[in-house]
Amino acid sequence: MNSAERIVPAALALCRSLGFEAGELPLSALIFHPEIRAICEENSCRNYSKSWACPPAVGTLEECRERCLGYAHFLLFSRAYVLEDSWDFQGMGEAHRDFQRQTDRLDEALGALGLPKPPLILSNEGCIRCKVCTWPASPCRFPEKLHPSLEGFGFLVSELAGAAGLSYRAKGGVTYFGAVLLPGEAGADTTEKESTKSY
Repeated sequence: MNSAERIVPAALALCRSLGFEAGELPLSALIFHPEIRAICEENSCRNYSKSWACPPAVGTLEECRERCLGYAHFLLFSRAYVLEDSWDFQGMGEAHRDFQRQTDRLDEALGALGLPKPPLILSNEGCIRCKVCTWPASPCRFPEKLHPSLEGFGFLVSELAGAAGLSYRAKGGVTYFGAVLLPGEAGADTTEKESTKSY
């Protein structure tokens, strides 16, 4: 049984057991958008240069691309949350914290799959684990639990959702997204690398 037959179904099942919607994308579908990184650099989310999970701490766009291409499989997962209305910022914050907690649980559960190397987990909107991040003065306090930003890697989340067959917008609520990059079996060749795009 190859890695796709063993690892991917198990990881998808774990995602769904935690209440996530989940789907797989081929590495060839991944596009690393410089314009998405440019939005990060404009600091519209106020996380730029303030977190180990966001640019510039995550590396250049090319470094993010190479990091992703060190894996064999890309799974996208999401969870929708109902809000009182579009101004329910407290509800959005609670939903984001819950999504991060569930992502931590997924991270822990993936450790039981016996992967040849740890997965790379990306999450929405950076890290909220610490009240004040140590970037750039000191190393991350919890590097083994660090889940970099999807957007910080140059991904257009709506594009990923469409490619994975997931709903992008929740009616009357908000949807948060994350990704899991999984290795193949030890020694496996990830031949899809060269077809992955960076625009």
